[in-house]
Amino acid sequence: MNVILIAVIVLGAIGLIAALVLYLLSKKFAVKEDPRLGQVQEVLPGANCGGCGFPGCGGLAAACVKAADAGSLEGLNCPVGGQPVMEKVAAILGMKAEASAPKLAVVRCNGTCENRPRLVEYDGVMSCKVANSTSMGETACPYGCLGCGDCVAACQFDAIKMNPETGLPEVDSTKCTACGACSKACPRHIIEIRSMKGAKKMGVAVRCMNKDKGAVAMKACNAACIGCQKCVKVCAFDAIHVDSFLAYIDPEKCRNCRKCEQECPKKVITGINMPALKPKPVEPKPAAPAKPAEKPAAPAKPAEKPELKGTESSKAE
Repeated sequence: MNVILIAVIVLGAIGLIAALVLYLLSKKFAVKEDPRLGQVQEVLPGANCGGCGFPGCGGLAAACVKAADAGSLEGLNCPVGGQPVMEKVAAILGMKAEASAPKLAVVRCNGTCENRPRLVEYDGVMSCKVANSTSMGETACPYGCLGCGDCVAACQFDAIKMNPETGLPEVDSTKCTACGACSKACPRHIIEIRSMKGAKKMGVAVRCMNKDKGAVAMKACNAACIGCQKCVKVCAFDAIHVDSFLAYIDPEKCRNCRKCEQECPKKVITGINMPALKPKPVEPKPAAPAKPAEKPAAPAKPAEKPELKGTESSKAE
C-alpha cells in the first residue's frame, strides 16, 4: 500500500513540475497576436477559397494587417466579400479602402457542338485533367474546352454550369465571386479571371484560345480566331494585340466601345453582359458612272457604180 501511495505522489509531483515548466516556457516564448488580426478575420466571409491569393481567410487577414502597418492596402482584395468587406477591413485598420474593378470568370471558348463537331467519342474518366493528359479530346481543336466539367466541380458557389446544348460551361455573373477555382481546375486555361466594368460586370473578350494559323484553326472550329488583325486596326485605345495568330483584349485598356466586335469577321469577339449589337449597316456601293451615249451610226455611203470600159473601137465611134 505504501509503495502505491509513494508512486502516486512521485508521479503527481513530476506532473506538477512539468506543468509549471511548460507554463513558464509558454510565458517566456509567447507570441503576442495583434488583436486586429482576429477582428479582421471576423469580418471576412470565411469561404477559404484562396481567390485572394492567400491560404484562406486567415492568410488574407494577416496580409491586411501587415499591409496596414506598411501604409497601404493596395492589391489586397476579397473576391467573395468584394468592396463592402474590404471597406470594413479598412475601417478596422484605420485605412481607406481603394475601389477595385469587379472581376468575372470568362470562358474563352466558343467551340459549341455546331462550331466544333465531334470527331471521336471519349470513353474514359470524366475529367478534363485526365482527358487532356491522355488524348486531344473529342474534337480537332487541341486548345478548346474538353467539356468534362472540372470547373463545375471546383466552384463552391454554384456559379458555373455545363450547357448540354453547346457542350460549354456558362458562368452566372450574379453568383461568380472570381475566386479563380474554376480557372485553376481547367487544364487548358480557357477560363480567365478578367476585370470588368460596372455593377453588371460588363466587358469584351476574345472567345478563342487557338494559336494555329487561320486555315488550320478554321478546319478545327468554325468560330476560331484567324489573326486577321481587323480588330487591331479599328481599336482606338491600343487594347488589342495579336500574338501567335490569336487576338487578345487587354481589359485595363478596353473601353467597351465594341467596334472590334462589329469588325470581327468570325464573330469571335463578344460582349459580356451587354445587349446584343445591332447589325452593322451595309454601306451602299457607289453607283457606276453612266456610260456616254453612243453616237448614231453614220449612214452608209451608196456603192459606186463600176465604170464600164468599152473597146477601142466603140470609143472611136
